[in-house]
Amino acid sequence: MVEWVESHGKHLEIMWDDGIVLHTHLRMSGSWHLYRVGERWRKPNEQMRVVIEVPDWVAVCFNAPTVETYREFDRHRHPGFGRLGPDLCTAPDHELLESARRIAEYPDPDLPICEVLLDQHVACGVGNVYRSEILWACELSPFAPVGTLEPADCVQVINAATRMLRANLQPMYRATAPDVPGGMAVYGRNGQRCARCGDTVQVRRVGEHARTLYWCGGCQVRHQPAVEPPHGPPEREMDPHPAAAKYLADLPWRRDSLAG
Repeated sequence: MVEWVESHGKHLEIMWDDGIVLHTHLRMSGSWHLYRVGERWRKPNEQMRVVIEVPDWVAVCFNAPTVETYREFDRHRHPGFGRLGPDLCTAPDHELLESARRIAEYPDPDLPICEVLLDQHVACGVGNVYRSEILWACELSPFAPVGTLEPADCVQVINAATRMLRANLQPMYRATAPDVPGGMAVYGRNGQRCARCGDTVQVRRVGEHARTLYWCGGCQVRHQPAVEPPHGPPEREMDPHPAAAKYLADLPWRRDSLAG
């Protein structure tokens, strides 16, 4: 899942939910083109350096002198931080229990579970998309200090993560909640109605690297702290245009909540 795109002059950075960043420097010869699927490219194939495909669009980078990928720095992901956790896509049952134990005995008990799930030394395979979906499936508050979780909660989290990751090994486009339109329960659905309780899905940047987190404040209340830790201002739910603000205000479940 592409999470954000930033440009700095002729430098362009595209970041995926698993921390991989694609960096291109166009200089004088490079260019990015956007095409509909099946549309003919305006430059020959041999000049192509990068292709990114999503269901309806294809982004193509031509002739860029610099094309490289790297992983966003995160001390928890660095191999020197300790032995990596089991790969949830392939790990046997006893290794899954080991991942649950690593959550239960996490060295920083005050760290919220939403951050612990991204620690590859707990388990490998959980990226930013999956952490939001996993916590929704478990009805856990993403801000719950990991030290407040019961052992059964830790097992539930790992089981949910394993189920989602293995169900999406083959499909090109992820679906963590097949019964929800679009296949995602909360990720990318900020401002929309929660499929389980009808409350509004929220989004916020959290953690050292300000990764986007989606959750439902109406039903993800298990182990919710009395006061959520400050993580900076919440993300805008939609375009700040007055028409968008009116649309949000007129949502039926919002009108009901405002009316008390």
